[in-house]
Amino acid sequence: MQRKPLEPEMELFRDQARRFFQQQIRPHSEAWRKARIVDRSAYRKAGDQGYLCMWADEAYGGLGLKDFRYDQILIEENVFHGDPGFFLTLHGRLVGPYLSHFGNEEQKARFLPGMISGETILAIAMTEPDAGSDLAGMKSRAVEQGDHWVLNGAKTYISNGLNADLVIVAAKTHPDNAHGVTLFLVERGMEGFERGRNLEKMGLKSQDTAEMFFRDVKIPKANVLGQVHKGFYQLMQGLAEERLIAACGNIAAGRLALQITQEFVRQRKVFGKPLSQMQNTRFKLAALDAEIDMAQVYVDRCVEVHNEGKLTADDAARAKLLTSEINGRMVDEGVQLHGGAGYMEEYEICRLYQDERVHRILAGSSEIMKEIIARATLDAAR
Repeated sequence: MQRKPLEPEMELFRDQARRFFQQQIRPHSEAWRKARIVDRSAYRKAGDQGYLCMWADEAYGGLGLKDFRYDQILIEENVFHGDPGFFLTLHGRLVGPYLSHFGNEEQKARFLPGMISGETILAIAMTEPDAGSDLAGMKSRAVEQGDHWVLNGAKTYISNGLNADLVIVAAKTHPDNAHGVTLFLVERGMEGFERGRNLEKMGLKSQDTAEMFFRDVKIPKANVLGQVHKGFYQLMQGLAEERLIAACGNIAAGRLALQITQEFVRQRKVFGKPLSQMQNTRFKLAALDAEIDMAQVYVDRCVEVHNEGKLTADDAARAKLLTSEINGRMVDEGVQLHGGAGYMEEYEICRLYQDERVHRILAGSSEIMKEIIARATLDAAR
């Protein structure tokens, strides 16, 4: 089924984005994989095109594009023509909006221009070595002292962990309240702020994922983001969009894996005829093609609803659960149909398989998505 046509200006935007990823990102992908980090210049190049924090007002240097479909286009074109470890959407659409929603005017004027240009790369630090994504179990602490806060703690699995110049760090500030968390803007170079290892991962090899350590870091009160003790609720507000971002990437990656596999089975011969003529191959790929098409319709509808400001947590969870599971099945079947070639990293399906596995975990595992959906359906019916 053909997707709903976009407006002409959006199709032009897609064409321009495709050329950008093909010319400025994909040629460097292999070098970045080996270096295990995307070169900082990639963010500046994206900034030059206006692709970072596109929602930001023109007064700060942004494009003022509030329509999420523009970000969906960037996600899709990066999947097909860029590098999966180039997390421009994490920077511009996942972390950046925290400044828009909760930052004061002084913070916006100070940080938004660099965020938009790509000079200031963003990360968000929630996950901890012992607590995982359980914010209530967070051990990082910040204590108010006069005109500043003192931050101590450790974070792990932080995307853009080495490249980041500005990190939104969540820390407990109310010891008697499990949800008494505050968000702090921690800047590169602050005394006591240190990076740990660039963690070696199964996939997304070009993405720098690191540990962070905070040892008596003095945070000026001007770097408190939003209300003190309200960080937990601020973080919750961004989860639906984070899961929609994941769903857009999942379904694009599943479609790419399908296309790669379709082309391979057309060329691969078994018992004197193309593998694509074998009923087992045809039926399996036909079923996955149908699943991907149906999921795409749901994701596109979620994007429409999100633009209306009405995307619910459970609908976003459905999109994330459905697309990550379909993507997982697609890359697994793709490797199987490639045979021995599918196990070789020189084949793209192998890399897609490695990259996919984390998507059933990040932004909330499949099990957590099921629990959110269950609460909205089973518990609400009582």
